[in-house]
Amino acid sequence: MDAGIPARGWHGEGYRGHIFWDELFIFPLLSLHLPILARALLLYRYRRLNEARWAAQQAGFRGAMYPWQSGSDGREETDVMYFNPRSGNWIKDDTHLQRHVGAAVAYNVWQYYQATGDAEFLYYFGAELMFEIARFWASIAQWNEARGRYDIRGVMGPDEFHDGYPDQDAPGLDNNTYTNVMAAWCLTRALELFELLPKERCHELCKNLRIEQEEIAHWEHVSCKLYLPFHSDGILSQFEGYEVLQEFDWNAYRRKYPNIMRLDLILEAENDTPNRYKLSKQADVLMLFYLFSAEELVELFARLNYKFDPGTIPRTIDYYLRRSSHGSTLSALAHAWVLARSCRQRAWSLFTEALQSDISDVQGGTTREGIHLGAMAGTIDLLQRCFTGLELRGEELRFHPALPDELRRLAFRLRYRQHSLSVDITQDALTLASDPSGAEAISIAVGDRHIVLHPGDRTSLTLVRHS
Repeated sequence: MDAGIPARGWHGEGYRGHIFWDELFIFPLLSLHLPILARALLLYRYRRLNEARWAAQQAGFRGAMYPWQSGSDGREETDVMYFNPRSGNWIKDDTHLQRHVGAAVAYNVWQYYQATGDAEFLYYFGAELMFEIARFWASIAQWNEARGRYDIRGVMGPDEFHDGYPDQDAPGLDNNTYTNVMAAWCLTRALELFELLPKERCHELCKNLRIEQEEIAHWEHVSCKLYLPFHSDGILSQFEGYEVLQEFDWNAYRRKYPNIMRLDLILEAENDTPNRYKLSKQADVLMLFYLFSAEELVELFARLNYKFDPGTIPRTIDYYLRRSSHGSTLSALAHAWVLARSCRQRAWSLFTEALQSDISDVQGGTTREGIHLGAMAGTIDLLQRCFTGLELRGEELRFHPALPDELRRLAFRLRYRQHSLSVDITQDALTLASDPSGAEAISIAVGDRHIVLHPGDRTSLTLVRHS
């Protein structure tokens, strides 16, 4: 079927069935359990590539610019205005400036390939998608001579509360860290495809897409020179200028309102705006720790010629966690994930909160409009990948388990590169078993131990208990 993954599933009226970036939280589960479904859903994006190309061209860019809200034909479906029931006002909606949705599409393509090794999908569909998304990022990046780096201006990050700078009419923010890092990642992966794909396919794609050597060199330059803003104490800034915003009086608003999840609506009704304050609806900078391991981030930052100290991760998490209203069901999920290694008790609490999203209708009436599919799939994926430390990178399946104290045992099955694997983890051991098949042997890493698993093999490894 020619269908995508709507944020509220296929059965509810919420968001009118539009497809956002929520698939970023859904595809990892599908790629490791129902890869045939993940492949079909990715083709929804491929079939709308021409519409994304047209959108980029209309905005003055090259490549493919996927919409924040996509519908049946792939055009931008984001509302022009939205209604605030607290104030009775209609408010301009600038969330279409969340250009990072294209990076989510590329990330999903890459994760699917890592999980399945489906070279044919990459050959016929995935590479073209990733080339055109990379081309967009190279096009939207503007050279800043003064700092000797590229800027990405006039966008919104995943936070969604900030759509511009205080007292400025023009919408959009400059150098959202999440957006810029994802742009660098997309460009790097696209360049990697030139080594991964057969030479004749690279030649064919370059000819059909009119990609010249000069453009490829530009991708390389942008991928190494995107600007990232930092606070004076070394913490990553959510966007350029974030550090000078006012602190928000969280205690006062919690006393004043029974629920402050939607601070944007509350502040607008008070003739104020979130743009003045250090606050967020959901994870923004912290999404980087959701998507990438510390090791991957070190590599990405090194490519950008920035030093990244994994020791700053807990400080960064604490900084932004204290400034989030958790106004999205995705928020508890993402924060549970990033806290899983540094603050297990808090991570477990947020995980159980995310599990309740629809059962308890935590947003007070929204579940009847459709289940929150990202939170549903994401909580299962949190068990599957986060608590197990499961990572798909290179040609290896990696595990670095850290079960919460509340979990004595975690057992599940997954599909990885044509293997049907049984995974069984306790606090002390990891057992892997592959069903007999004709698949090629796979490489598995557990911490610093590396093994080769053939179909029909079973292995058990002792784990070092983490404090």
